[in-house]
Amino acid sequence: MTEIEYFKPERGQRPGANEDPRLDWWREAKFGMFIHWGVYSIPAGVWKGEHIPGIGEWIMLRAEIPIAEYEKLAPQFNPVKYDADQIAKLAKAAGQKYIVLTSKHHDGFCLYGSSETDYNIVDGTPFGRDVLGELADACAREGIKLGLYYSQTQDWHHPDGFGNTWDFNEDEQNFGDYIDNYVKPQVREILTNYGPICLIWFDTPRIIERHQSQELLDLVHSIQPDCLVCGRLGNQLGDYATAQDNAIPPDLQAEIDWETPATINDTWGFKAHDHNWKSTTQLIQNLVDIVSKGGNYLLNIGPDAEGAIPEPSIERLQAMGAWLDVNGDSIYGTQPGPIQGEAAYRTTQKGDTVYLHVFDWPADGRIVLPDLDMSSATWLDASCDAAFSLSREDRALVLQGPAEAPDENVTVIKLER
Repeated sequence: MTEIEYFKPERGQRPGANEDPRLDWWREAKFGMFIHWGVYSIPAGVWKGEHIPGIGEWIMLRAEIPIAEYEKLAPQFNPVKYDADQIAKLAKAAGQKYIVLTSKHHDGFCLYGSSETDYNIVDGTPFGRDVLGELADACAREGIKLGLYYSQTQDWHHPDGFGNTWDFNEDEQNFGDYIDNYVKPQVREILTNYGPICLIWFDTPRIIERHQSQELLDLVHSIQPDCLVCGRLGNQLGDYATAQDNAIPPDLQAEIDWETPATINDTWGFKAHDHNWKSTTQLIQNLVDIVSKGGNYLLNIGPDAEGAIPEPSIERLQAMGAWLDVNGDSIYGTQPGPIQGEAAYRTTQKGDTVYLHVFDWPADGRIVLPDLDMSSATWLDASCDAAFSLSREDRALVLQGPAEAPDENVTVIKLER
């Protein structure tokens, strides 16, 4: 499987690579927040005293929990600490420009009031509030765009959805009816009842046929023409490509619009015993690496059963936002830079300005950039007062800075002609 999976642009399907103006905001944004949340946050990776391997939101499948048992989680779901404004404000503080919430994940539970099923947070829980509606209002207040994840193929709760082989006989299932009479009405609901939706994040296409993917794509665009559809719709259809989870392509991918979905620890949905948190430095370097290759970074949080965001997630996102407050010009609205394939640094570009992001600061403070014709170099962080000089040796640009990195995460140098 290639690093960019599920979707490769087809000639004639959409305007050429990076030309569709509907994606202009998305190309400018670079950084978004994913939210995986549902009743699976109650078991939090543990079922009947056993730690279930794998990601938290897949516990129903991994443990093959019968629907009759799993449904009992809904009456226990009372996330009194859920605060849509806190989430929107956190995304804004982190420098994230859009949020993507799981409106329905593979377990079939909906985080909005669906007229197609009572198995939703409004009708099926003591909480009784429309999480999606509250988040839509909060995002509007904070100027954050709202997107929605929707599992179009896997549905372990619906008798005709894909994936539940322990409750249902696959030979007796009618997947076509599921798409036409359940998925499409729910997609229509979420695109009709919650204002502008910036994108629909479909997932795991599995058995979906091409005509079914095309019909869903057409449905989304017929209701909200500017709403983007990610490549996990399936059958090489969609508005942009999606990398494998937590994967960063090793090479430049600027010929297509693409995004890496990623976790801060090892799971998407909350797992109480997953404490393998990535460092702030790693997360910032991931963001820079992805943007330098033409992609977007969709970084996940997984609230717990009460709706609280794990503190390590908050701390790291706020630290990323602090770095972006200083260095955001080198990320937002940029293109891949002229130098690619280097381990120690990455480059982005905006017009004639090149931004050099140094991951591994040299012990002697000397950076040599071959075949780069620039006439000035300054710290992007205006508060940095470390000594710095630029010179040329043959065809190479030589930057001389201090022995210690000015920024412990990623130091950015602004190069201009």
